[in-house]
Amino acid sequence: MSARLSVITIVYNNVKDIERTVLSVLNQTYTNVEYILIDGGSSDGTVDLLKRYENRFSVLLSESDKGIYDAMNKGLALATGDYVLFMNSGDEIYANDTVTKVFATAEGADIYYGETEMYSEAWVSLGQRRHQAPQKFSWKSFQYGMSISHQAIYIKRSITSPYNLNYRYSADIDWIINAAKKAKHIVNTHQYVAKYLVGGVSKQKHMDSLKERFKIFNHHYGFLPNLLNHAVIALNLATYFIRHRRTND
Repeated sequence: MSARLSVITIVYNNVKDIERTVLSVLNQTYTNVEYILIDGGSSDGTVDLLKRYENRFSVLLSESDKGIYDAMNKGLALATGDYVLFMNSGDEIYANDTVTKVFATAEGADIYYGETEMYSEAWVSLGQRRHQAPQKFSWKSFQYGMSISHQAIYIKRSITSPYNLNYRYSADIDWIINAAKKAKHIVNTHQYVAKYLVGGVSKQKHMDSLKERFKIFNHHYGFLPNLLNHAVIALNLATYFIRHRRTND
């Protein structure tokens, strides 16, 4: 019997992008999918659009919430699948056969992960993320930056926990690390699994997000190692931009 996947999408006032996300889930060739939509009480027509597909959702919940991670916790609490995947408004599962291919790479993993392709607001490809997914992933892999995007990781629901609402911008990093600490079998699918719309709260509040990430990494890795790791991050970032500038010249 195939594993059941709970896909959770949260959305608030994003009528422009939500349908693209919804269709990327509903059009999957993998059939054992539970689709949960959590809307934050949108007033721009998002809910009306979602209601067109309501009979194909497992859950459609529209009510006010206390922010992104509160909404994600609502979705997580409603999920019944063996695995969970967060595919937020504006993002997409990479192709119609992606979920099928992910679960075909290995049987019974605790975590499956892959690469992410970045897209602009005009939905033009910007290529691969600067942080490529590591060949092997563990809870220590985020020491030098978030190397796997939230949309590109399938986690066994039994090893997940609620998002820590003390974090406003980067609770997803803490959530993934906590799950990875419990994981015994982590599989790199060696494929693109998600399309990510550049932007979001963490980009809009970039400095606040970076400060919060530093706090999260302190918690998991220790202050001194984290300080040294950030020196490496800064060096890698400078090297990346120098190379990128030379390529464009």
